Amino acid sequence: MRLTVNGTSHEVDVEADMPLLWVLRDELGLTGTKYGCGVASCGACTVHIDGVAVLSCQTAVGDVGAGAVTTIEGLGTPDALHAVQAAWIAHQVAQCGYCQSGQIMQAASLLAENPSPSDAEIDEAMDGNLCRCGTYPRIRAAVQTAARSLQGA
Repeated sequence: MRLTVNGTSHEVDVEADMPLLWVLRDELGLTGTKYGCGVASCGACTVHIDGVAVLSCQTAVGDVGAGAVTTIEGLGTPDALHAVQAAWIAHQVAQCGYCQSGQIMQAASLLAENPSPSDAEIDEAMDGNLCRCGTYPRIRAAVQTAARSLQGA
């Protein structure tokens, strides 16, 4: 099965019903995408397929098809962080950090779809991504900062 992840084509020998999460972590060694619950309830495994946030624990690799998968490792580079990543650092969002890759991927997808979200829209979009440390006010502030950055303000 051929899979494009972070701009690189990969050939993986897995069953089509294997969760994308396991292909990313176990077959490709991309461990930034986290296993949280395995039942699409926490958002820790959020990645993008063609720019849209999906839960990789419940997405079969066979359903990806020709879609381009982006993980946290492919969102930005060390020399050019994505605006959401830079805002996360500026607002010191992470505490334990476990959920943050999923949070960042969800936020980046939100801003690609809605470049100027209200607080309510941010809260609604981020609702499926749980943070046990309770950094939700900093997450909202970082999304607002990233939105302004992406708009050039």
